[in-house]
This record gives sequence, C-alpha cells and structure tokens, in this order.
Amino acid sequence: MNHRFFILAALFLQLFGVFAWADEAGTTRNVIDRDDPKRPDDAIQLVGADSYDLIPEEGAETHWVFNDGVLTASPQWDSLVTKAPYRDFRMHVEFNVNAVEDAKDPETNGNSGIYIQQRYEVQILNSFGVSAEDYKASYCGSIYKQRKPDRLVCKKAGEWQTYDIAFRAARFDGEKKVENARITVYQNGQLIHDDYALTNKTGVGKKEGPEPGPIKLQGHHNPVRFRNVWVQKLALD
Repeated sequence: MNHRFFILAALFLQLFGVFAWADEAGTTRNVIDRDDPKRPDDAIQLVGADSYDLIPEEGAETHWVFNDGVLTASPQWDSLVTKAPYRDFRMHVEFNVNAVEDAKDPETNGNSGIYIQQRYEVQILNSFGVSAEDYKASYCGSIYKQRKPDRLVCKKAGEWQTYDIAFRAARFDGEKKVENARITVYQNGQLIHDDYALTNKTGVGKKEGPEPGPIKLQGHHNPVRFRNVWVQKLALD
C-alpha cells in the first residue's frame, strides 16, 4: 500500500458524522455502526419482511423456504447467491441456528455460512457454550479454518444473532494479487475480526481473482434461518 491513506465513502461521513481515515491496518474498520445497523437507502434488501432477492447458486434447484420474513436454509446441499457480484461492501445479517442433538461432528450442528464473493466463508454454526480452549477455527464466527474470532459471543440455538461485515476485496495487477482482501466482522455487536487480511480463499471457496463475485448463503443440510439481510456496495479506494 506504500503508506497510502484512504478516505472512506462520503456516504458514511454523512450517515455517521465521522471522518474515518484508514491506512492498510484500518481500511474496513470504521464503515460499521454497530449500535445502529439500519439499512442505508442505497442498500439492497436481500431478505426482507415480504420477499427475498437471492437466486439458486449456478442455476441449481433450491429447497429454501421463505415465510413471514424468514428464509430457511435447504435441508439439502444447495445454496443461494446474490444476483449481482460485489467488490467492496458493507453487510448486515440476522441468523438463527438449529440444534442437532447428539451431533457426532460439531460441523453438522446448525451449519451454514456467509461466502463472500463465493471465496471466503464467515462460518455459521451452533457453537454456544464451547470453551475458548476447545474452540476451533471452523466454529461459529470463524473465518473458516483460517482464523478464530477474537471474542466468543455466540447465543443459544433458537436465538437470533447478527453479523455486521465490512469487506474490501483483494487488489490485483492483472492476474497478480498485490493486496490481500480485508474484513471486519461484528457478531452480536461485539468486534470479532478487526480488519483482518485474508490470506487466501477458504474451504470449498472459489479461487481468488480480480473479478468481483456474488455473496452466498450456504445450504449445509441444516434449517438455519435468516431475516433482515442487506448489502451496500462501497468503493474503498
């Protein structure tokens, strides 16, 4: 970054009344108002009170169900994605995990995820009550198998939880990556990833590249529920 500085979008200066300067260590940090996650006027409501604005991934048949403002994940292995690709953005997600009694594998218990650009997963899982010593980077709030959350703030299965995410995409010179993607995440109002530099794609995510990509809500054989999901495009240059 050569010590360049970034001024975050003027929209946020107007919305939140702050001048948020940020260098390489803080580009995404100040775009989230964790105390007032109301939807900006230019944000897309992906899951709303009356409908949802997502499509099956790669045209596959979907078994997700929408009812009374709540979108429930498929009991099968199928996912939904945004209609548009996203580069830099801010996102609000409300989710509610199910409980699987006597799950032999913790990752079969309330599993879903937010796949940013179909590349990087912020894990959703029923991880309430897991001790810090036993917590793995594949549990709820983790950047899947890359980084555990800084704080363990999961709620019980059946309770609504929130993610507030700010993402700055990786930068490329042609096909060569010159800057890592960066992400800030609040879970239930608590900072769990503070402008973390993503080192690579996660899990079964798609290969990193210069092109933007859709955001995916993962179907992982669990009836995880979603409501009030929105995304706002940014230009973090």
